[in-house]
Amino acid sequence: MIEILLSFSQATGIYSFMNSPWGWPVAESIHFFGLCLLVGTVGLFDLRMMGFAKEISLADLHRLVPAGVAGYSLNVVTGIMFLSTAPDQYIYNPAVQSKFFFMLIAGINMVFFYATTANEVKSGDAISRVLFRAKAIAAISLACWCAVIICGRLITYYRPPYHWCLWC
Repeated sequence: MIEILLSFSQATGIYSFMNSPWGWPVAESIHFFGLCLLVGTVGLFDLRMMGFAKEISLADLHRLVPAGVAGYSLNVVTGIMFLSTAPDQYIYNPAVQSKFFFMLIAGINMVFFYATTANEVKSGDAISRVLFRAKAIAAISLACWCAVIICGRLITYYRPPYHWCLWC
């Protein structure tokens, strides 16, 4: 797996860019900007669904979600750049593995939200009572994204000895 990621990184020029003087700082800055867009929009929407800022319409807040999707897209691109440039520092890292787990849970939670609850939430007005299900989904989402941020910060503290990977 490490060889495949490194080959991809070198073949696409990512490796050269990331190992230039400005590569890593630029990618980190873009990653942080994407995170701000994601949490700033999705987090705000989640808080509103949990009952905060009831004077703001959920439908109006939902119009900000595309900005969060754009932020997530930036994070995926920069995350691939990080992972493919130094795969041995990420694949075996328990903070990265935990981050991916929480991202998976957040994704499943989002699919569940759009399959079961989104239409009810978006059709209600700002003062309507939000469903318990929507509040639970929002709390799970917010908790997952907070965990993703925490795990992201912990990555640098868990430079691997390879025995931390439970399945490697």
